[in-house]
Amino acid sequence: MLPDPSLWGGRHAHDPTAVRDDDGTYWLFSTDAWADGPVRAGVQVRRSDDLVTWEFHGWALDGVPPAGADWSGAAGLWAPDVVRVGDEWRMYWSASTFGSRTSAIGLAVAPHPTGPWEDRGLVVTSLHDVDGPNAIDANAVVDADGRHWLVYGSFFGGIHALELDPASGLAVGQAPGILLARRPRSVEGAVEGAFVLPRPGGGYALVLSYDSLFSTYHVRVGVSESVTGPYVDRAGRDLTDLDGDPALVGTLMLAGHALSGGRAWLAPGHASVLTDGDRQLLVHHVRDAGDPTRHEVQVRRLVWTADGWPAVSPQPWAGAAEPADERPTDPAELAGTWELVTFDQATAGGVATPHTLTIDDDVIATIRSHGDGHFTSRALELVVFPSVDAVRGVSTLSFAGLDADGNATLGTRVVEP
Repeated sequence: MLPDPSLWGGRHAHDPTAVRDDDGTYWLFSTDAWADGPVRAGVQVRRSDDLVTWEFHGWALDGVPPAGADWSGAAGLWAPDVVRVGDEWRMYWSASTFGSRTSAIGLAVAPHPTGPWEDRGLVVTSLHDVDGPNAIDANAVVDADGRHWLVYGSFFGGIHALELDPASGLAVGQAPGILLARRPRSVEGAVEGAFVLPRPGGGYALVLSYDSLFSTYHVRVGVSESVTGPYVDRAGRDLTDLDGDPALVGTLMLAGHALSGGRAWLAPGHASVLTDGDRQLLVHHVRDAGDPTRHEVQVRRLVWTADGWPAVSPQPWAGAAEPADERPTDPAELAGTWELVTFDQATAGGVATPHTLTIDDDVIATIRSHGDGHFTSRALELVVFPSVDAVRGVSTLSFAGLDADGNATLGTRVVEP
């Protein structure tokens, strides 16, 4: 018996991307998936007023477009990316089957996120027995010069950037395009779910998912002066490096973790970024460690360190309950007991467990302020911001921190209700 999607809410939203329409409504697009396979094909659509509570809205398309089905044999569509270009909304969808590189990325266009969506054809394809990137996991990007790019790829051939025609949204560059990131065969080339966003002050960040979709999935990032790379991590390692330790390439943002008294989250990944006015939010899927077959969407605040690296909140976005973004500037404002999770590059595939740190006068003496919530504490670059503790249900402070090697520590000040 098939499930009733109207009861799903944010559950079964895999590979999500979110947009906001002119009326302020948020629309979420995701892969045709649930615990036991697709209910039907056509890209799942949900709506929300607060990015917390999601209502299932149906499917964007009436199945897999014929050209995508004929090329790939896909039973459903994967990893849609939805962007607005002028008055037109563009959805880049992927058609493939698990473990195969015979895939296609296609384009549909609409006047509104609810459609109606019109098929505009295939953008790029790949064949399993031909070397090169897998034509899935599209991300449409416009660079500072106004050039349009499709960033795409996954396991097998890595991540590439292919130039698009701004008017049609179709490819004008020669496939496969320019290599941005890859991983060695020793880890099955496990990189996918690319998303590029501008850095404050110029340049770009490339957000990626590493390792196994079902268990060890996690999010890393590199930066570049150009959309087309080269992208390097915080320690200067190139994201195309095949010779170094694959566990150490890429700066960590988010991995499996648990907070005291809360659910244990497994395999967060395939992230996109929603820029909503002056705030940015990481939109990703995650699995319940107690029942890994079930996945759901989570939204988290994305912040930037003083030296231009993206980092994310340890707490899911709380919607209307979120406090005003008034960030501390004095290290003394950080005093208290904090619950921390640390993501180490070499062990990022597990579930990080929490530990506590008391920020007292001795610790405060080691913290230097750079203003607007930016601090340096020993080896960590920190961003401190207001948040809501999802376990305790109270307003508090959280921080996201990165060290020079590319490990992340996320923290929340403990305030008992």
